[in-house]
Amino acid sequence: MLAVVALMIVAWMAVEVSPVGAQEDLPQNLIRQVGFDQNLDAQVPLNLPFTDSEGRNVTLGRYFGQKPVILLLGYYECPMLCSLVRNGLFASLKTLDFTVGDEFELVVISIDPEETPKVAELKRRASIMEYERSTSADGWNFLTGPQDSIKQVADAIGFRYAFDENLDQYVHPSGIVILTPQGKVSRYLYGIEFPERDLRLGLVEAASNQIGSPVDQLLLTCYHYDPVAGEYTLTIMNIVRVVGSLTVVAIGAGLLIMLRDHKNFRIPPHST
Repeated sequence: MLAVVALMIVAWMAVEVSPVGAQEDLPQNLIRQVGFDQNLDAQVPLNLPFTDSEGRNVTLGRYFGQKPVILLLGYYECPMLCSLVRNGLFASLKTLDFTVGDEFELVVISIDPEETPKVAELKRRASIMEYERSTSADGWNFLTGPQDSIKQVADAIGFRYAFDENLDQYVHPSGIVILTPQGKVSRYLYGIEFPERDLRLGLVEAASNQIGSPVDQLLLTCYHYDPVAGEYTLTIMNIVRVVGSLTVVAIGAGLLIMLRDHKNFRIPPHST
């Protein structure tokens, strides 16, 4: 019995980790509608109306201006894929030494215009508890909104989704988008797992190096963002350049020390 259950779980996971959900059960016309388009540097409209999880009318621009933003589109009552994406994101956020609300904002938008602020608030509270790093609600922004606002955000970031009437579910890609404080698309990270390194470097770049440490700047030199894969990859030539530069600096410092010592060297007077 346990073996059968294990096989069922493996089969379910194999279907659900797909970027577009359960593709094997979907018609081809729906599959072709779903995916992420690369809209790097695109501006997200910030004047769009939404409702926050406490029922207040807000505009998207409320969450921009000072900090980079991690944007996650999905829907709160999604039975499978959205939970996997959120769990993967929160698992990485726990290890990230940047804190939600301090160095960056998290904005989650439901693509289902029928979902309510009450559902959004339940997900927000559960997410903060799962985060375990802080009980502060600052930076945790879970929104619902009208279809027009949802569509404009989705179009801006290239998030293509569809509704399957047979399954009564939304079909959508899996991943997150990192935006600049001004609301421009900076980086895409795909899938249901987001390495801490990629999250950190993505946020540092989106913030124009206003957050992070000198080590992050060095890492950004060594790692290159691959927009197709939606991840940071190690660049050997950049490492060679960094090592070469450090070598030149070390040699120059050594020569300066030698010249200084030579200048300060005095031949002792000859005693008779």
